[in-house]
Amino acid sequence: MTTSTKTPNKLINEKSPYLLQHAHNPVDWYPWGEEAFDRARREDKPVFLSIGYSTCHWCHVMERESFEDLHVAELLNRDFISIKVDREERPDVDSVYMSVTQKLTGSGGWPMSVFMGPDKRPFFAGTYFPINSGAYGIGFIQLLERISELWREDRERLVLASDNIVSELSEPNRQKTIAYNQTVRKGFAQLRRRFDNEHGGFGGAPKFPTPHNLMFLLRYHYAYGDSESLEMAEKTLRSMYRGGIYDHVGFGFCRYSTDNKWLVPHFEKMLYDNALLAVVYAETFQVTGDPFYKRVAEEIFEYVKRDMTSPEGAFYSAEDADSEGEEGRFYTFTQEEIIALLGADDGKKFCEAFDITEKGNFEGRNILNLIANENYEQIIGADFYQKCLRKIFNYREDRERPLRDDKILTAWNGLMIYAHAAAGRAFGNAKYISSAKTAADFILKNLTDGDGRLMTRYRDGEARFSGVAEDYAYLVMGLIALYEACFEVKYLSDAYRLNQILIDEFLENGALYQTGKHSEALISRPRELYDGATPSYNSVSIGNFIKLSHLCDEPDLPDTAAEIVRFFGADLEGAPSHFCFALCEIMRLTGLSRQIIISGGPAPDVEFLNVINGVFQPFTTLARVNPELSKQYGFYRNYESGSGKTAVYLCEGTRCEPPILDADKLREKLQEQKVLSER
Repeated sequence: MTTSTKTPNKLINEKSPYLLQHAHNPVDWYPWGEEAFDRARREDKPVFLSIGYSTCHWCHVMERESFEDLHVAELLNRDFISIKVDREERPDVDSVYMSVTQKLTGSGGWPMSVFMGPDKRPFFAGTYFPINSGAYGIGFIQLLERISELWREDRERLVLASDNIVSELSEPNRQKTIAYNQTVRKGFAQLRRRFDNEHGGFGGAPKFPTPHNLMFLLRYHYAYGDSESLEMAEKTLRSMYRGGIYDHVGFGFCRYSTDNKWLVPHFEKMLYDNALLAVVYAETFQVTGDPFYKRVAEEIFEYVKRDMTSPEGAFYSAEDADSEGEEGRFYTFTQEEIIALLGADDGKKFCEAFDITEKGNFEGRNILNLIANENYEQIIGADFYQKCLRKIFNYREDRERPLRDDKILTAWNGLMIYAHAAAGRAFGNAKYISSAKTAADFILKNLTDGDGRLMTRYRDGEARFSGVAEDYAYLVMGLIALYEACFEVKYLSDAYRLNQILIDEFLENGALYQTGKHSEALISRPRELYDGATPSYNSVSIGNFIKLSHLCDEPDLPDTAAEIVRFFGADLEGAPSHFCFALCEIMRLTGLSRQIIISGGPAPDVEFLNVINGVFQPFTTLARVNPELSKQYGFYRNYESGSGKTAVYLCEGTRCEPPILDADKLREKLQEQKVLSER
């Protein structure tokens, strides 16, 4: 029997949409905090920790099956202290217990289900459990009964299990000096072996976009003059767009594809995926000049502007997969619906183009896609199909929408600021740069504490939770890109200041921890280089350190970046393709890093800027000399020009070439590519 209670539990006072979804469960949920653990100690009960997020489909399933069930609630309330955590609010808690879950089960995911003592030391973990035992293993009810029995009658067994688990969390020795060039090449070779030549992407189902892999391929093409890496990136980007993982009606990418050809997505949309994919499509446009890639990036930004931007200009977190109690209901159509909407002739023509059939391709309904249509570029450019898509969009807007998680997260906003700033430069689009500025200003004003340190989450006027390393790393990356797009020195200064806090609070013995020195103490303090759904904060910081060393004349920062690489050297040498964002930044350490400094006149010549921004230069930093910049960072006085004419300096290391005064000459210089294979 399932129910929701009129009397809410303790989650009702939280801001997280995920926690609020469970506030009327009959389970006596607590948020993460000492109140829950104090009660567990007082009553001598084990703790059940459930971690998820608001747009997680299987989290919804487990809630409906188990957490709204009166019998489950009775067991939990009698024998356990139950804690709910939004992984997006507490990435530190999530990271620690995800490591436990992966070590115990060989995989991870959400909802995460962890059992521990009042000392926070886990003895059992898993992910989704059905309510009763069956073909897929033990049920949640039977698991609760078994753990309760062991806690009462054989606690030593559980304590021994937790001792073994915690000992497994100790940090391994990963330090090793590696050959940068060789490691980068090995990473590409590993990706090439996993590449799906038919559908693009890597491996089989489920298939994830992994935009940092594609960023690496573009940079590998640039650094080595390799054509195959570019072909792999283009194949993947085009295949993903043609598939159902892309929302052809309202734009934006879903989280992943459940099959190997990108047809059936898990329908949730995440801010971070769309930020990083917008960057990749914009960069591929720079590399190829093909307007197709620009179009896709622009559509992503249109979706973000329309559906994922707060009135204040910051960016929301995610949209759910489910609506009306069904996954994908909002995004799918019957053939009958489409023909009734568009008319018999137009409807038939549209259905043939977008693979809409009477039978359907998803549970009797249809996911629009262009997988089988080789003329997809002509279709998306044709007025007829655009008019049809607008009609379908307006029709779809009258449906019950999926839940939008309107938390504003510092880290993910940093990624979207980066995307808007980078694409604004690549496309010469001032509106994107303006959007990046508005979001950055919001974060810097509303998600910092009295000491200027970052907070993780903002919602309903409340900023909460001390910032973790990804908050700093991603926002610093976004602010650097924003400075390079608008040349407002305050963004560079804030990037430098926040980067210094990151170093002071999170960097110890060669690499960054996820949590700071003054953060809440958990059973372990993780630090990782692995690039999961988003790049590792250590990977991102390698590049940030090198860029800030050039922009702010900090000669020691590249050594700090190199120390991070050495700290994770054994991991990098063994499986470099698991660390593709790190590989992108390691290429900066091979001698490809370059600085462009613009000087002269009250504003840079537009022609020069168009030349600079129109060329894919992934390892270059850009600065514009003005009195404010020279005052802040004195070395720029060496580049001040009294002539009033625009002069551009190209610098590598400590050496700068003579100033370039002609835009055509600058274009020639920028197109001279020094490939690593020649070094």
